[in-house]
Amino acid sequence: MAEPRRTARPGGVWRGIGRGAAQVDAATAGDRDRAVDALRAFAILGVVLGHWLVTALVADGDGGGLRTASPLHDMPWLAPISWVFQTLAVFFLVGGHVATRGYTSARKRGTTYGQWLASRLSRLFKPVAAVLTLWTVASVLLLLSGTEPATIHTLLKLALSPLWFLLVFAALTAATPLLRRLHPLWALAVVLHVDLLRFGLGAPGWLGWVNLAAGWLVPFTVGAAWTRGELERRRAGWILLTGGTAATAALVSWAGYPASMVGVPGAGVSNLNPPTLAAVTFGLAQCGLALLLREPLRRAMRRPLAWAAVALLNLSAMTVFLWHQTALMATTATALTAGHLPGLHTAPDNLAWVAARLAWLPVFAVALAVCWTAFRGYEQGPRRAKGHASRVVRTHRSDESRKTKAQNHA
Repeated sequence: MAEPRRTARPGGVWRGIGRGAAQVDAATAGDRDRAVDALRAFAILGVVLGHWLVTALVADGDGGGLRTASPLHDMPWLAPISWVFQTLAVFFLVGGHVATRGYTSARKRGTTYGQWLASRLSRLFKPVAAVLTLWTVASVLLLLSGTEPATIHTLLKLALSPLWFLLVFAALTAATPLLRRLHPLWALAVVLHVDLLRFGLGAPGWLGWVNLAAGWLVPFTVGAAWTRGELERRRAGWILLTGGTAATAALVSWAGYPASMVGVPGAGVSNLNPPTLAAVTFGLAQCGLALLLREPLRRAMRRPLAWAAVALLNLSAMTVFLWHQTALMATTATALTAGHLPGLHTAPDNLAWVAARLAWLPVFAVALAVCWTAFRGYEQGPRRAKGHASRVVRTHRSDESRKTKAQNHA
């Protein structure tokens, strides 16, 4: 007589998750600053949730054409949403800290600049190939199917918009040896003068694109100052938080800068395209808050389950970042066959749309999980063989091994 099938009990599942988390925790190097990983994870989640909340693809008419819209256009009082979820400055802060710390360590081990840079950039750009390939094929198929070129342009702009971030981040990373000692005030001064020229003295608008590098150089060099040990005292975090907040409030209240820290379709000025002085001072406030949260995050990351979740997200950071807009668009396009659904295809001009959009967030998350399953190999490498340690555990074991080798070499 055949034995009855055993079904997994909830308690057993949770025990298995707990054991896996404990394994990841035990495999992580003891001197690893887990707050850095936690800040990076929160920055990625902020960007993803921010885009999902304020990016709408409105279906106009019966032709199925899509255009971008934002609830911040018709409901500008929702601008505080952008203050919570526009977290790019934190990502550049962590990037500057990790890059300068890693480069200094690599030089001590005798690693050349080229070897170090290739290692840093390979994980950034391997996932890009998959995004470009898929959207090239998708664009051709959409054109052949008779989709309006304006709709294809809208979709491509959203899907590929994360690439500008990677290009700027890669350029700053490549310049790390030159930026290790640069004071953030130099980059801030450039942003200030560029804005004075274009907003106060009528300089051409294209001059603002200087701030695409200078604006994100500010938090990147704050991260370098963190590496140099100049920001260890809590006083530094409070100065950045209070000073950045006061400066941003003054710029929005009296200098005419937009209150939204993300771009709003139809607005005359965007704080992000390119970065303005207000976006940079707001970023400094975020950096100050991040520095103040380091110790609480270190305590929180001592919990194996919390640390395992953060470690897993960090392993897939680029995959999540590059595919989250595709997940939103795939959901929108697929659901269009059911008609114009609230919170998905309708105009984002009232609170009913906001409530409906919140209900769609879990669906976006499922679509992103599908993208992650399909494309994570471009970032993490091939899947492990059965019976081998997980990617999370192997990554942190190799991290510990590298640190041991560096100590032995020293």
